[in-house]
Amino acid sequence: MTDLDLGGLSLEEAEREIYAHIVSRNPEHDFEPTLDRVRDACDLLGSPQHAYKVVHLTGTNGKTSTARMTEALVREHGLRTGLFTSPHLTTVRERIMIDGEPIPREDFVRLWQEVAPILAMVDARSAEAGGPRMSFFEVLVVLAFAGFADAPVDVAVVEVGMGGVWDATNVADGDVAVVTPVGLDHQEWLGDSLVDIAAEKAGIIKDGAAAVIAAQAESVAPVLAHAVEEQGARGYWEGEALEVVDRQPGVGGQLVTLRTPAAVYAELFVPLYGEYQAHNALLALAATELLLADGGEPEALAGETVEAGFASVTSPGRLEAVRTSPLILVDAAHNPHGAEALVGAVEESFSFTTLVGVVGILRDKDAEGVLGALEPALDHVVVTTSSSPRAIPVDELAVIARDVFGEDRVTEASSLPDAIDAAVQRAERDDDLGAGVLVVGSITLVADARILTGADRRKGVGRAR
Repeated sequence: MTDLDLGGLSLEEAEREIYAHIVSRNPEHDFEPTLDRVRDACDLLGSPQHAYKVVHLTGTNGKTSTARMTEALVREHGLRTGLFTSPHLTTVRERIMIDGEPIPREDFVRLWQEVAPILAMVDARSAEAGGPRMSFFEVLVVLAFAGFADAPVDVAVVEVGMGGVWDATNVADGDVAVVTPVGLDHQEWLGDSLVDIAAEKAGIIKDGAAAVIAAQAESVAPVLAHAVEEQGARGYWEGEALEVVDRQPGVGGQLVTLRTPAAVYAELFVPLYGEYQAHNALLALAATELLLADGGEPEALAGETVEAGFASVTSPGRLEAVRTSPLILVDAAHNPHGAEALVGAVEESFSFTTLVGVVGILRDKDAEGVLGALEPALDHVVVTTSSSPRAIPVDELAVIARDVFGEDRVTEASSLPDAIDAAVQRAERDDDLGAGVLVVGSITLVADARILTGADRRKGVGRAR
């Protein structure tokens, strides 16, 4: 049932009750391959997903950062924006952003009260047919689409939860589809090969849309090209219509020169670290051009507007500094591809003489692959666990870590506070000036670390610096 009694509760208490109810449903990684329940709910709400233009993003890594950059650029052009990303770090309201801010608590509670009867109706219909209740992720998608229509927004930037074809967000028809690099992840649900995973992700490319596609593995490109052709979409490929012409790492981020279908934009400051963020910025800029072209040929955007949009970008939990002395960085990399990109960004942007990792990984991830990618950058690793029930127990993760790092380079800590404390002590013992700590391995671990260090409460935290 969805008829929560929120009477007499404060807004904060009501939010907690709503979230507890949503969490009681099937988690976002446990889903049935059908859009029927989300489509039914949206139909009963008057199809809110069709009330605004949509930029739809999929891929394996880089989706959230690319989505946040796209939203910032679109908003800088004077349009009201919605942003749907997942997962959240501190509050579920982060998943439903309006004009760059989490939906206000009062609006979230009101939205729930308006949408809950519809969810109950769909749950009942599904039960009658022998099906499950709407899942955690399905409910949040419906809330987001309804919230965006209620705001109302001009443009919604929507990141898939997983895959594409059967992802709950795919009831929307993206005017622009963005596909970041496709790698191996979520194989249990998306398939064991890059070709299978790419076929799932290609499902967001819709009839007549514009498709912005990152550089891809050799086996992936033909799958996406087929989807573009089959849908009669217009494909804009990195390496052809799109290019990172130049990038120069700098203090607090990097200067990039980007070539899009409409123009070359020279020396734009992007306040995020890592080569991959330059490529994410390229995709975001091209997507914004195509969105504003409204089906026509893209035109060059005003340089000052683009500069201001990028300058405002934040990406919490993506190579984010949450403490100094020693510097503690957190990053949500949770698969080998993401970890490899992270190592390159750390080595390029920081000059640590000693770097100690705090690592916690979920059971459905390639722990050996993640640890192997991190090993060249870490002098020592402290393995721990996050608040997620899916986290690998410390003793099990330690066995894997010792196989990768060796006995002497691994420490176990039963809790994240103990792990960070142990990492700081070891880093400062080895080098109290050039030492650093990197918290990495799962999004829940990063979320826990941000709360523990107070980064979630500091205004402006989230911008790499």
